[in-house]
Amino acid sequence: MVAAATNRDTRLGRRVLRRNRIAISAAFIIAGAAIGSWTGRIPAVQHDLGLTDDRLSIALLALAGGGLAGMRLAGRLGDRLGPSRVMTVAALAVGATLTATAFARDVWSLSVALVIFGVVHGALNVTMNAAAVVCQNGYQRPIMTSMHALFSIGGAIGAGAAAVCAHTGLDRIATFGIVGFALTVAAAWLAPRARPPRAHVRGVQHPPEQAGAAPTGVGRRVWLLGLLAFCALLSEGAAADWSSVYLDRIEAGPAAAATAYAAFAAAMTIGRLAGDRLATAFRPHTLLRVGGLIAGVGIGAGVLAGTPVAAIAGFGLLGVGLSCAIPQLYSAAGNLHPTRPGAALSRVAALGYLGFVTGPVAIGGAAARVGLDRALLLLPVLTIFLAAAAHVIKPAATAAVPPAAVPPSAPPGERAGVPAGERAGERAGVPGQSDGAAGAERGRPAGAPAAEPGKSAGSTDSQPGDAPPPMLGSSPAGKTSG
Repeated sequence: MVAAATNRDTRLGRRVLRRNRIAISAAFIIAGAAIGSWTGRIPAVQHDLGLTDDRLSIALLALAGGGLAGMRLAGRLGDRLGPSRVMTVAALAVGATLTATAFARDVWSLSVALVIFGVVHGALNVTMNAAAVVCQNGYQRPIMTSMHALFSIGGAIGAGAAAVCAHTGLDRIATFGIVGFALTVAAAWLAPRARPPRAHVRGVQHPPEQAGAAPTGVGRRVWLLGLLAFCALLSEGAAADWSSVYLDRIEAGPAAAATAYAAFAAAMTIGRLAGDRLATAFRPHTLLRVGGLIAGVGIGAGVLAGTPVAAIAGFGLLGVGLSCAIPQLYSAAGNLHPTRPGAALSRVAALGYLGFVTGPVAIGGAAARVGLDRALLLLPVLTIFLAAAAHVIKPAATAAVPPAAVPPSAPPGERAGVPAGERAGERAGVPGQSDGAAGAERGRPAGAPAAEPGKSAGSTDSQPGDAPPPMLGSSPAGKTSG
């Protein structure tokens, strides 16, 4: 009877975890589509409202400020109420707040609307990443990078929808109304699927201080991870805003200039689609280090060569190298305190977003003084620093907070993670264990705590009769799905 109940609970946990992953994936697409459609219609907004570049900058600054505020607020709310719950509310609201921006009549009403849109989008950004960390811990294998690939795909969908609406003559109100309605329908579909599986831990009592207190040294690691996220997203923002301009400066022609950012974006999306398999095959910090070197050497050589072909190849290599950086950094931040992923993640995301917003401005200021070609040499400096500091995302040697710990304050259905079952032949790197030690270390998501000596990777202090966790994505042949 106990074995039958265990198997039933395991099958149920697998189904719920799979549904939870699908819902989080939809949230990433929604977030990307929302910002992509807004970006695609910025010229129309500027023209319709008669905004000068200075006044448009004020409105865009309001969007950035709202995003930062939303990230910080959502981190606390996500830890208190559960990241999936806050993610669902934000996903339901983002379409309406996007539509509201279309009804602005001047720079001030537009700024107010963009602050609200930024708060909601920032909240969605942080909580969907926190929910992905929880889901990833349930899978016990990397899934974060493919989630970020879906964000990129969503951005392309949103920008494409905006372009189609503009081509057919629809104004910004119709465009944002159509896109906003579609996003709301998608969010309503994901809402009942977003609830994560319960942690099946019965008969185990964790001390309150163990479940709720932050592990030692978390504050310092948060700042280091935030600094790396700042460098990575500053480089992304600079590529988005200055790649085409640089190609134009070296007289590449309009078609080649547009190809530079296309190469960067396509390479980043392809890298993210393959990123989970790479993170499984190699240690996350190794992936981050190699990616940083590829990005730094690629963009540095491309800019120094000064030819269109070399520059396009350089921006493509920059996209490949940076593709896995943010997913690994966010995963490490969320795992610093497995029962409270939102607080650390919101700080790291906010610092990264600050780099994305200020990076293009910094490159522009430097270009006015030393030239754009020299200003862009900041990017290889930042990405090589990213490679040099990749050890920051290494998991701790011991688990300060057990992954299966369930804080007393956690609401029903919103547990911090699913207790990990023991993988056959894989043990956390304990001297004298089986040959699967290296595989267990490589397969652990970035920042996830290692098992205590003498325990298998992902094991918990469960009592007999505890339901084992879902272990999804493995086929009889031992292959994992994307």
